[in-house]
Amino acid sequence: MKLHFTPLEKKHKAIIKKQGRTLNRHKKILTGFTKMHALGNDFVVIDNRVAGLKNISRLSKKLCHRKFGIGADQLLLLYNSSIADFKMRIFNPDGGEAEMCGNGIRCLGKYIWEDKLKTQNSPASLSEAGRAKLKNKSLSIETLWGIILLEKKGDLIKVDMGEPVFEAKKIPVQISKSKIIINYPLQIKDKTFKITCVSMGNPHAVIVVKDVASFPVSLYGPVIENHRLFPNRTNAEFIEILNRRNIKMRVWERGAGETMACGTGASASAVASVLLGLSDRKAAIHLSGGKLLIEWPAKNNHVYMTGPAVKVFEGAIEINKI
Repeated sequence: MKLHFTPLEKKHKAIIKKQGRTLNRHKKILTGFTKMHALGNDFVVIDNRVAGLKNISRLSKKLCHRKFGIGADQLLLLYNSSIADFKMRIFNPDGGEAEMCGNGIRCLGKYIWEDKLKTQNSPASLSEAGRAKLKNKSLSIETLWGIILLEKKGDLIKVDMGEPVFEAKKIPVQISKSKIIINYPLQIKDKTFKITCVSMGNPHAVIVVKDVASFPVSLYGPVIENHRLFPNRTNAEFIEILNRRNIKMRVWERGAGETMACGTGASASAVASVLLGLSDRKAAIHLSGGKLLIEWPAKNNHVYMTGPAVKVFEGAIEINKI
């Protein structure tokens, strides 16, 4: 795999932006990509409807590598969908596929809106409801977790994250004596943590600490991630309650390590804080890369996440024998 950061000829830029693949002057196949981030949680985004990339797990390891690849917390791939406007697949730096990513889906939404991508149907063939949906800047995106709805709010994007899941076997957590896991004692090395487990399409173990800034996330995070209680591994959130409307969080992401932000983790942390009686149903989650607004209204039990997404740069990559 070789990376090309030299300026491309204008015709190549146009082809990559429109189709995703082209030949450079040396007759090598180049695949267009966009580098994006949401509060420092960064992604490589590729329109795989035209790129047609295979062996994605192996490719993700290479593209996400910060020394030998582009560098990212996750690889996001865009596809057509038969049940939503688009489909997203998410791959971690270790090659594993994730069910859902809150920051990633905001980035994909921005990518779709800014690059003016359309559904697999032509605009003329869309229903009146479909045309109104596009005009109102709303999108539906299929994920392994289900269909996620996005709404553009000025410079921010609001995401309906769906309903949180608490049942142990559905998260999943291997604790047979309890259906809901709140303040469950978990012995890790020299400490006993009280974990509250939530799924927001992917598993989360939320832990309240006194001083999250000084907490050794890299020491305990990977052990919790790979603990036998979690058959699919887990994300681990360490949170400090500032007040009932402000929470500070650091996260150890499954398959990625500590990242600057995590949308599903922020959602799970807000939900866990409400369950523990520590916060209101609307709170700001303060992460290393910035702030997310999380709302969990009782009227419909859905979690709503609002935050930014940023395009950093576009480029083209030559992929050989992946």
